[in-house]
Amino acid sequence: MSGEPRHGTIIDRRSSGGGVNGSLGSYIVQDDEDQRYYGFDYRQIVTEGFRTIRTGERVRFYVSGARPDRAEFVIRLDQPDPSEYYG
Repeated sequence: MSGEPRHGTIIDRRSSGGGVNGSLGSYIVQDDEDQRYYGFDYRQIVTEGFRTIRTGERVRFYVSGARPDRAEFVIRLDQPDPSEYYG
């Protein structure tokens, strides 16, 4: 983990491309401050509920110390209403 927490918006979700074998869903977050893009997969989402994120959601994250193009410890800022999933 590197530096201070960043804030951004999820701008893209792909059903595959993340993880060691490329079989996990991957996401792209755009940093609010410098407009840079960072990739991550669902394993980096810190949550007590669903381990998924929708395009347009706001998140807080850290830039990976090992890979500066990757986000880690991604936290959803606006938790969705469960009825959206089970309605």
